Amino acid sequence: MAFKKIIPALKEVMEAHSIIEANEFQKKIIPKIKSGADVFGIGAEGTGKTTALLIAILQKLKFKAQGDNPRVLIFVKDKEAALALEEHFKKWMNQTDLRVYSVVEEHHIYNQKDLIYAGMDVVIATPNRLSKLYFQNGINLNELQMIVVEDANFLNNTSFLTDINRISESFKRMQHVVFATHFDPKLEKMKALFMERAYTINI
Repeated sequence: MAFKKIIPALKEVMEAHSIIEANEFQKKIIPKIKSGADVFGIGAEGTGKTTALLIAILQKLKFKAQGDNPRVLIFVKDKEAALALEEHFKKWMNQTDLRVYSVVEEHHIYNQKDLIYAGMDVVIATPNRLSKLYFQNGINLNELQMIVVEDANFLNNTSFLTDINRISESFKRMQHVVFATHFDPKLEKMKALFMERAYTINI
């Protein structure tokens, strides 16, 4: 099934990467994300979760930079996951002025504050470092539209979930999108805390 109602500039980039047809998972989850709903996307490796994430986010951001403050925040497990996802974004963003940046513990927090202050659209972060930045007033999330957790089964560390929850509860209304390989107790807790009305797409 062909992707529907995709911004022309984004569609060109997708075609350049030979992404023409939506698979079963993408066909079900992308419209839900585009609608603004909270969503759990559950699928094994190779389901197309990362591609679905890229399409949904870049479509939501209208494939162009806007303002100075992040509009999408993506939580990942560690530095390697952050940099890998950042690289995926950059491969798709070479025809746009969108800005993406990874925030991880190994980099100096004051340099991270300066780079974010200069203007970012998408911030990819580990939970602990983002929480530290936020509560030190090192990142302005007042324009945030979406919080994403990529590969959420890494939340076996209770402090990670606490950090994410502290950010989420700071906002009255925020779209949450969570990707995982299986629905485990940590995801059940997320559902109870701030995703009680979320759809679950399970392939």
